[in-house]
Amino acid sequence: MLNLTADILQGRHVRLEPVTVDHRDELKAAVDCDPESWEIMSVNGCGEGFDDFWGALQGETDRGERIGFAIRRLSDGKVVGTSSYLNIRRVHCGLEIGSTFLNPEARSGPINPESKRLLLAHAFDCGAIRVELVTDVRNARSQAAIQKLGATKEGVLRNHKITWTGHVRDTAVFSITDYDWPGVRQRLDFRLSEAFV
Repeated sequence: MLNLTADILQGRHVRLEPVTVDHRDELKAAVDCDPESWEIMSVNGCGEGFDDFWGALQGETDRGERIGFAIRRLSDGKVVGTSSYLNIRRVHCGLEIGSTFLNPEARSGPINPESKRLLLAHAFDCGAIRVELVTDVRNARSQAAIQKLGATKEGVLRNHKITWTGHVRDTAVFSITDYDWPGVRQRLDFRLSEAFV
């Protein structure tokens, strides 16, 4: 059984804080930008769309379907993005890590790999046997980042979702299993220690 908990997760560069109403303004400041990137997301967090994004995050959290995190950069204490546990399948010990958005100024460097390292470790420590990472097939940057983590591409779900713009999206599916995790963890730890001293 997956016993996933909403804990604060902290590394050397970031602290992931379970989202509460107190994060609203900081999260809005972090994600209300880069409208082009939001065009391929299921929900728009930019401009007038932020209220819909916030409402979806709060609603899914209240129903136990999602654990959302604010990503706080430790060097300056600033919230620079968000990521979530989604599609939590407690009986089947699986979940998705997704709905990740980083402010453009935080996209290169240790923020994303360390955030994913913390989320993956916590998921597997809580009993996960499978973690999925999915993205729009048009999002080459996201697919490259997921593959760089060490996830295995399993295929493409055709006509999988409809984005907030009305685009019928094909979704690339990647996974990391509990069998894969020790090797993925080792590569991530090496990458974080070597590249981001």
